[in-house]
Amino acid sequence: MKKKLFLIISLCMLVLSLTACGEDPKKADYNGVTYDQLESSSKNLANSLVELSDEDIGLIKENSDELTVDLVTKWQELKPQIGDYKDFGDFSIEKSGKTLTTMQTLNFSKRNVTLTCVYDYLEMEVTDITLDEIYTLGETMQKAAMNTLMGLGTVFCILILISLIIWGFKVIPYLQQKAEAKKQPQRTEGADRASEIQALTNAVQIASQQQAQAQQQPEVQDDLELIAVISAAVAAAAGTTTDGFVVRSIKRRRSR
Repeated sequence: MKKKLFLIISLCMLVLSLTACGEDPKKADYNGVTYDQLESSSKNLANSLVELSDEDIGLIKENSDELTVDLVTKWQELKPQIGDYKDFGDFSIEKSGKTLTTMQTLNFSKRNVTLTCVYDYLEMEVTDITLDEIYTLGETMQKAAMNTLMGLGTVFCILILISLIIWGFKVIPYLQQKAEAKKQPQRTEGADRASEIQALTNAVQIASQQQAQAQQQPEVQDDLELIAVISAAVAAAAGTTTDGFVVRSIKRRRSR
């Protein structure tokens, strides 16, 4: 029973929503404002923009609120691109929640423009106004293709950059080894020079020691010969041999 009741309520809501969607927007009431009033307001605003001179735009920029200044600034930028004004195009209204949007098409010689006004539905006050160029299907597709190409190009550039960075991690150790290899000969040459200097120093020391020993050796030989002669003389005088005594030292006396 509950399921049947739920289905009936759902069907009723669906029928009501379809009925609301099928309502003629020109006969609908927009919080006390009619379709014709909204359309008339958009057209009056469009006529005011078209009739503005450069002097009027300058005065508006100096003395108006931010919303109006943004609108006339956008209009001043679009004027050279859209050509001469021809007539009004289609007018439409869209309501979404607490927002009501009106769109008025303006036909120009070079490119058409859409004047969009956004209302606060509860107060029916304008909260935003924009001017947008209308592009053909071909232009829209071309822009979409360009955006796609730019996006893909950016992605590929980033991927290539990441690949180069990863490849650089492999090259950095090789470059470090190469730099160390260049410094190695300098270190070897320095070590060789130090070795040569040390060897030369050692040779000088050895030569000095040998020279000192050579200078001392004749004196030692002379002392040994003198000891032998004295020992023999003493042994002859005592009637014994040199084995019976030991010569401890010999002191030289200088002749006066």
